[in-house]
Amino acid sequence: MKNANQGFTLIELLIVIAILSILSTMALPSYQDRVIRAQVEQAMAMAEVAKKDIQDYYRAKGSLPKNNAQAGLPSADKFVGNFVKSIQVNDGAIDIMFGNRVNKNAESKLLSIRPAVVSGAQVVPISWVCGYASVPKGMTVKGKNGSTILPRQLPVDCRY
Repeated sequence: MKNANQGFTLIELLIVIAILSILSTMALPSYQDRVIRAQVEQAMAMAEVAKKDIQDYYRAKGSLPKNNAQAGLPSADKFVGNFVKSIQVNDGAIDIMFGNRVNKNAESKLLSIRPAVVSGAQVVPISWVCGYASVPKGMTVKGKNGSTILPRQLPVDCRY
């Protein structure tokens, strides 16, 4: 009777290791982007305070605040959080600078959230255009989009 080989050969083990390596290199960037998206969403929640103050200023004055002080917010370097290095108001737009405990691939990146208004109708609520999103029809966006964070690291609402 012949002795049957049992187990894997070296070639089979190397092929399995190669396949696992390829799969892990494909999964890791996707996982990192998902982590960054969660951190971005937390940072955007911090910006809600600024949105409210900007809307109040717009209703009262008919124009948008130029900076944090005009909006009644703390200075940018004092407006910080777990994943936020600063939040700065620039001509009504909210610029979130990522830092502190954020993923290293998003560190020092910027996300702009810009107000979109209906010209001459300050009682109409402000819509907010996040990152690379398009402007709603019939509205005019104010401020500059200074976003430097990659679109794939943003929530879907901020990409298109």
